[in-house]
Amino acid sequence: MSLLTYRLDDGIAVIQPAQAASSADFLPELPALVQRAQGEAAAQAVVLAGVFGAWAAEPEPAALQRACESLQAPGKPVLGAVEGAVSGPALQLLLACRWCIGGPGSALGFPEVKSGLIPAPAVIEAALKRMGAQETIEALSGGNFLDAARAARAGLLDALGETGLEAALAFARNPEDGDQGPEDDAATRAAPPPDAAGYAALRGKVRARVRGQLAPLSVIDAVEALSSLPPAQARARVAALYAACREGEQHQALRHVAAAQRAAQTIPGLAPGEPLPIRTAAVIGAGTMGGGIAMSFANAGIPVTLLEVSGEALERGMALIRGNYEASVQRGSLAPARAAAALQRIRGATGYEALSAADIIVEAVFEDLEVKREVFARLDRVAAPQAILATNTSTLDIDAIAASTSRPQQVVGTHFFSPAHVMKLLENVRGRATSAQVIRTVMQLGQTLGKVTVLAGNADGFIGNRMLMFYGLEAEFLLEEGATPEQIDRVIEGFGFAMGPLAVRDLAGNDVGLLIRRSRTLPPDERWSPVLERLVAAGRLGQKAGKGFYRYEGRTRLPDPEVQALIESVSRELRIVRRPIADAEILDRLLHPLVNAGAQLVEEGIALRTGDVDIVYVNGYGFPAWRGGPMFWAERSGLERVVATAQTLARRHGARWGPSAYLVRAAARGGWGEA
Repeated sequence: MSLLTYRLDDGIAVIQPAQAASSADFLPELPALVQRAQGEAAAQAVVLAGVFGAWAAEPEPAALQRACESLQAPGKPVLGAVEGAVSGPALQLLLACRWCIGGPGSALGFPEVKSGLIPAPAVIEAALKRMGAQETIEALSGGNFLDAARAARAGLLDALGETGLEAALAFARNPEDGDQGPEDDAATRAAPPPDAAGYAALRGKVRARVRGQLAPLSVIDAVEALSSLPPAQARARVAALYAACREGEQHQALRHVAAAQRAAQTIPGLAPGEPLPIRTAAVIGAGTMGGGIAMSFANAGIPVTLLEVSGEALERGMALIRGNYEASVQRGSLAPARAAAALQRIRGATGYEALSAADIIVEAVFEDLEVKREVFARLDRVAAPQAILATNTSTLDIDAIAASTSRPQQVVGTHFFSPAHVMKLLENVRGRATSAQVIRTVMQLGQTLGKVTVLAGNADGFIGNRMLMFYGLEAEFLLEEGATPEQIDRVIEGFGFAMGPLAVRDLAGNDVGLLIRRSRTLPPDERWSPVLERLVAAGRLGQKAGKGFYRYEGRTRLPDPEVQALIESVSRELRIVRRPIADAEILDRLLHPLVNAGAQLVEEGIALRTGDVDIVYVNGYGFPAWRGGPMFWAERSGLERVVATAQTLARRHGARWGPSAYLVRAAARGGWGEA
C-alpha cells in the first residue's frame, strides 16, 4: 500500500502522505511521484503537502537526499505547503522546494542547537539563500521557531494564505514571479553577508548569550563558510562542523538531559492506576511565588482561585499578576488574547470556603512550619474529600505538615521554583503516607503545566536545596582561605552558570540566607563561616541594599574593598593563612560537594536516580545543560577525583563532607552504572 497520494487539482499535481506524515517512511516513494508529476501534461506545477512535525526517527540520509534532489530537478516548479510546526528533516524537504507557502499556523523551526547540534548542511544552505547571513545566524543560533509572519518577513515563506495547501495551490496558479525561486532572488531580499569584522562581532554577541555552548558558534562558522568559500570547499567545511557537533561531548550531555527528563516520569514500585482529574485549582498566598503558581495553572487552561488574608493583599497580588502578563505581551512572548484568557481564569478570594471545590490546593505561604501546619489544619476542614493538599515548601518536613490533617495520604510537596510561571522545574515530594494516586496525579500535573517534573523523597532540602547547602558553605570557606568573591563567581560563570554563588546570595538576600542558616543545626564537628553573618551585621544585605558581597550600581556588581577587608579580618581571627587559590581548585571544591551530596541522596532513596539529580540542577539551579548536570559531568571528568576532594574536605570540615558509599562504589567501577 502506497504511503503517498497523488491527484490533479485544476492543473496542479498534489502529492501528499496518505496519513499525517510524522515519520520519513514515505521518502523512498517520493521521487517517482515527483517524476510522474513532471511528466503530467495537464499539470503546470507540483505541490508537496502534508509534511510536518519533527519526525520520531532520523530518515536514511540517502533516501532524504534523493527526495530533495527530485524536488529540485529542472522542470515544473515544486511548491512546499507548510502546515503546522516543521523542523529537522521535514523542514529540509520543504526548503528543497522552489517555493515554500504557509498558513497562519505555520512555524518553521531550527531547534538543533538545543541538542548541541547544528541543522543539516542542506538546511543551513537553503536558509542562507532565502534569508541572508545575519537573519540565518539569528534564527539558527537561537534554536527557536519562527511563526508564519516572521518566516514570511525573513524570506523562508514566499506567501501566506488561509491554509498552507490552499495558499500553495493559489500561488502555483498565479505565481507573483514565476521565473524566480530563492536561488534567484536572494540578493534582492536578503542583506549582503557581513565582512570578517562583522562575523567577529556576531560571534561576540552570540558567545555572550550562549555561555560556552559550541553549536551556536558553529552555526556562524557554517554560514561564514557558505558565504565566503567556493561551493565544494564550503560544503565540506559545513559537513565537518556538523559531524564535530554530532560526535561532541555537548551533544552527548544534552541527549543525557533529554533522556533523564523522560526517565524521571517512571517511578519504580509505584502501584498502577489512574491519576485524579485536575479540573480546578487553588493557591493560598498571592505573593511572588503564589502568584506565579496561579499563573502556571491559568496558562495551562486550569481555572484557579487565589486566596489572600485581606482584600488589600489580594489586590497587590493580582496587580503583580496583571503586570507579569502585560510585560509578556509587550515583549511579544505572549499574544494579548492568550494573556487575557489566562487572566480571566484567576479568581481572587479572601475566605477559605472559596477553596471547597478545588481538585488541588497549593499552599504558598511563609516558609515557617507552624504557619504551614495551621494552614493545613484549616484546609482539612474545608477542602473536598478527594482534594490534593500540596505545600510549596522548599525545605520543610512534609510529614510534619501532613500530620496536621486527618488525610495525610492526600498531602504532597509541590516545590515550584521562582518565578513559578517561568522556571521549568517542579520538585514533587512524597511524604511517608502520600498515596500512589496522589503521586501519579502531581507527576502528570507537572507535564500539564509544562514543567520538568522530578519526584523526591522527604528530607531537609529535598534534592536541590540539600545539595546547595554544601555549595554555599564551601564558597565561604574559599573566601576565608584566600579567594575573592569576584574570582569565585568568575570561575563558576566561566563554567557555564548564569551567576556565581555569591552573586546569587546577593540577589536572594543575605539576610534570607542567614535566616535559613539559623534554622538549621550543624553536627558537632562542623562550623559555619562567620562571613555571611558579618556581612548582614554590616547592613550588606545584597542587591536590595545596594551592597552585599559586592557594591551595586543598579544591577551592576562591583568589587568592594570593604568586603575584602571584612573577609581578611575573618581569616585573621580564625588564624587562617591566606594563599592564592587556583581556578581549578575553586571549581572542584564547589562542584564536587554537589556531586557527593547527589550520590548520598541516591544512596538514601531521596533521589531515585542520578539523572533526576542532574535535571533538578539543570532546570532549577542553573547548571549548564550542555554539561549534562553535575552527576553526568563528574562521571565524564572522573569520579575518583570527586572521592579525593570529598576526603580532603572531610578532614577540613567534618565527617558529613566525606565521600558517600554510593560515590565510592561508582568510582571503583568507573561510572554510576545506571540505565
